[in-house]
Amino acid sequence: MEGFKSFWSQYKGAIIGILIAILILITRLHDLILAIVIIVLGAIVGNYVQQNKEEVKTKLKKFIDRM
Repeated sequence: MEGFKSFWSQYKGAIIGILIAILILITRLHDLILAIVIIVLGAIVGNYVQQNKEEVKTKLKKFIDRM
């Protein structure tokens, strides 16, 4: 019993993470989570472009010229 307690105390975070991952995969919540992440990343990129218009323009021009 002592071995189980030490195993549980050492790996409890990994075990809980695995159980949550299995639950997400079974309920297909990963599609929703992926969509939310993409939306948040789009908002962050859009805000960055809006705040740094000139810098983004010059970087984009340099990138296009290299192609």
